[in-house]
Amino acid sequence: MGYILLAGGAEFNGRMAAPDLRAIELAGGLDARISIIPAAAAPDDNHLWAGQNGVQWFKNLGAVNVSALPLIDRNSADNPAVVAALQRSNMIYLLGGFPRHLAQSLSGSDSWQTMLSAHQTGAVIAGSSAGAMILCDHYYDPHEKKIFSGLGLIPASCIVPHHNTFGNRWAPELAQRLPGVTLIGIDEQTATLNDGPAGRWRVYGAGGVTLYQNERRKHFAAGKRFSLEF
Repeated sequence: MGYILLAGGAEFNGRMAAPDLRAIELAGGLDARISIIPAAAAPDDNHLWAGQNGVQWFKNLGAVNVSALPLIDRNSADNPAVVAALQRSNMIYLLGGFPRHLAQSLSGSDSWQTMLSAHQTGAVIAGSSAGAMILCDHYYDPHEKKIFSGLGLIPASCIVPHHNTFGNRWAPELAQRLPGVTLIGIDEQTATLNDGPAGRWRVYGAGGVTLYQNERRKHFAAGKRFSLEF
């Protein structure tokens, strides 16, 4: 089984070097094959810039096998060339943007099934903002102000990205609408990785992680470990 990195946004700058270097290490080192998926940035035609920004970031960290895949919608998620690239990947990074477009692009696709298989055999699955949100059982689409079913890689959970800027304003309502579900509030320039003993999560980066469930709340600063169970 591989690892999961969840980032809160503002992912390719500042204090994000620490979690990303750890993810590269877990993926096999600087020679690991890193594939960036820019689909969430496609609705506002920002996917090419976003993908190349990610490529440059990881190359600046010392990674040598980094590429942005042309996965931008549901059709391209079934492209055999994209699927083949994902099969060879040691780390797969889902960028931020529009969560519903990303979820609809991946749901039921050959690419998503390949990502699940890659994770089962050791690959790191990473996501920032929208890219992290859709990995959970539930995600909130701020554009439609609705809760949708996610891809379910992280059960009984819902990500609240950009927690220290505006995401925290979503948390009280989401906690009421999703009773029993763990909300994972992640600050910008911050990530969490399930690389601890027994799959415990650790906080990396500039900020912290805040968990919510019903009326309960827990905060974890950088360097702290936690479980998603209250």
